[in-house]
Amino acid sequence: MTLDQFKYIYFLGIGGIGMSALARWFQVNGYPVAGYDKTSTNLTDTLQAEGMTIHFAEDVDQIPVSFRENPAATLVIYTPAVPKTHPEYIYFTEHGFTLQKRSQVLGLLAGQMTTIAVAGTHGKTTTSSMVAHILRNSGVNCAAFLGGITNNYGTNFLLNEPADDLRSVICVVEADEFDRSFLTLFPKYAIVTSTDADHLDIYGAHEAVLESFGLFVSQIEQGGVLFMKKDLTLADQTAATVKQYSLKAGDYYSQNLRIEQAAFVFDLVHPQGIISDIQLVVPGFHNVENAVAAGAVALEIGVSPEAIRAALTSYRGVRRRFEYILKTDRAVLIDDYAHHPAEVEAFLSSVKALYPDRELTAVFQPHLFSRTRDFAAGFAKSLSIADNVVLLDIYPARELPMEGVTSELIFRDIKSKSKQQCTKAELASVVQKMRPDLLVTIGAGDIDQLLPTLKNTMMYQ
Repeated sequence: MTLDQFKYIYFLGIGGIGMSALARWFQVNGYPVAGYDKTSTNLTDTLQAEGMTIHFAEDVDQIPVSFRENPAATLVIYTPAVPKTHPEYIYFTEHGFTLQKRSQVLGLLAGQMTTIAVAGTHGKTTTSSMVAHILRNSGVNCAAFLGGITNNYGTNFLLNEPADDLRSVICVVEADEFDRSFLTLFPKYAIVTSTDADHLDIYGAHEAVLESFGLFVSQIEQGGVLFMKKDLTLADQTAATVKQYSLKAGDYYSQNLRIEQAAFVFDLVHPQGIISDIQLVVPGFHNVENAVAAGAVALEIGVSPEAIRAALTSYRGVRRRFEYILKTDRAVLIDDYAHHPAEVEAFLSSVKALYPDRELTAVFQPHLFSRTRDFAAGFAKSLSIADNVVLLDIYPARELPMEGVTSELIFRDIKSKSKQQCTKAELASVVQKMRPDLLVTIGAGDIDQLLPTLKNTMMYQ
């Protein structure tokens, strides 16, 4: 399959963060783009404002006529989250349209360029956006398909400059392990941040997750480089040169790490020297480690140490990743997308380090029934870092309820000084009564929709 055989591009699930990045690529490159999604969001509003035709009802008649009348010229890109029983999916399969998963098309696009793929069960969105920012800020011709909206650019997609040879363009891709999507990628450079058990509704067991990551790193191009978090067990599964990194040890690591004015400052040690006094506006021990990985791959492709320091210092993060919603002398509100126990632990530990004299209140919305079932004990342990915990109901995402699986599985084992459960509708009232001076919201569901109300609630006089 080649893209030049298609005139129209249709997205089933266009509002997803990965799908929308692809949609923007096709739109920028002159293709008429249309799509369906279940609900209207700020992101779909933006896509419509950019000229895409989007509808929100499962209705074949709302697919543009020009698309329906030209099945041979229309490429349908779908996300695995769309069920095979969806009326539009059935229509497309029965009427001779070409259907491809998002990951397949992303692999096709990235394969034309020199790819840096960033994989990991957590950390990949921030790390890939850091890599993309370093390259763009340093004048490297690059494209990027990211899993979050960058605050530096206000988008999850960066378009490269025209090039006679596309292999001269660096393509930064967030390599998603969900549904084994990253196995469509054959990068020259890869970063693997973590291989924890996750998506067990797809994989079944941690061993299958590790097997999938092993296959991913085996696909690195000959002569390529794998930047692997130290102590992961992937090195013997790739022919690539393997270089290790971590917060404190490896071929690349941080030293002189300190907190200055609520920011993390560190030196990046690499095989050829030290990049000193990098100041991260986006704080967190985990983000320092992500910055080490991003700096390592940038050094490998020839970006200067000075340019790396400047880029990391000007990096503004990704929406919903350690994002300050309110920051005054009286009150601080931070939002984070963490949805795995390791992510929650890293986030809360960093907040505690930044604000050691404040009592930390955490609001957590579990994501997926299966993830809650599989990691309830881990969530309870990581949430117990907070002084006070408010636990919401499970956000179901793509799943139906599971008998006996509720937030109570987490709640009963939380050891914080105080804990309570409430609904989303009750949260603002709960926060108003608590009057916290340091509040964090955590989760990958729709908890972010409550942020404007919580911000207003915390505007204390």
